[in-house]
Amino acid sequence: MAAQFPSTRSSSSHLQTTSKTFTLNTGAKIPALGLGTWQSGPNEVEKAVEVALRKGYRHIDTAFAYGNEAEVGRGIKNSGVPREEIWLTTKLDNPWHKRVTEGIDSSLKSLGVDYVDLYLMHWPSSTDPEDLKKHYPDWNFVKTWEEMQKIPKSKARNLGVSNFGIKNLEILLNDPTCKTVPAANQIELHPNNPSPKLIAYNTSKGIHSTGYSCLGSTNSPLYKDETLLAIAKSKDKTPQQILLAWGHQKGWSVIPKSVNKERVEKNFELDGWELTEEEVKKLDGLKGRFKVCGDAWLPVKVFFGDDE
Repeated sequence: MAAQFPSTRSSSSHLQTTSKTFTLNTGAKIPALGLGTWQSGPNEVEKAVEVALRKGYRHIDTAFAYGNEAEVGRGIKNSGVPREEIWLTTKLDNPWHKRVTEGIDSSLKSLGVDYVDLYLMHWPSSTDPEDLKKHYPDWNFVKTWEEMQKIPKSKARNLGVSNFGIKNLEILLNDPTCKTVPAANQIELHPNNPSPKLIAYNTSKGIHSTGYSCLGSTNSPLYKDETLLAIAKSKDKTPQQILLAWGHQKGWSVIPKSVNKERVEKNFELDGWELTEEEVKKLDGLKGRFKVCGDAWLPVKVFFGDDE
């Protein structure tokens, strides 16, 4: 049975953010708000996932590379929320590009589930597992996607990519082996990395955008921004809530990360209010640019400035 979520209300969808969904090119509906688990420490994720699901979150995002799939799985089980009510996303790690079948099977086993709702290629980098500083000389992400397309829907309901800029998307989409357009592209999105060109490109190709590091990550310069702080104060909301509302109103899903119970719950309290058009424009106009996650650690460059 496919995961079912409440329909977006046409007249007041902006006031019902926590039940809002975005329809993917497959027809599946991804929840607008999820819990991210990147950089969550060991022995913290399990409780955070449980707290989030009990609060009402229905989208949990993880990855093989995070090393916490087993904890995420335990958190899901402990929450008591039926599996079919949860949208679960995980990702294929870079050194597993030649072992896609093993990769999805490993994740399913760790998570303790029969399927994931969305399986993403984490990075467009086919890394040699024998030397993580090297890229396979005879393999690339196009071949990885060719293999991902063979994954049975019984294991991965939807397929997508992550950290793909326009250049790499064009390489993928224009290759004759690409029979399935990615359902989603998970990318870094916040007012200091808004990526309007990439968002527009994703949209033009029917690819949904999900924003990670949507709060600007730990100790973000965003939290010193006077414009953001002023908007938060005027609406009696946290800066994090303002950033999440901004992302939703721009048209993408967001997966804020936190392991703090109060913050996890506070980030979910988005119903009944919205940002004005003027407030959205003010956030659009924030000065300064930074990326939380670059590509210097990868054996190949994946960001070419076209993701801005």
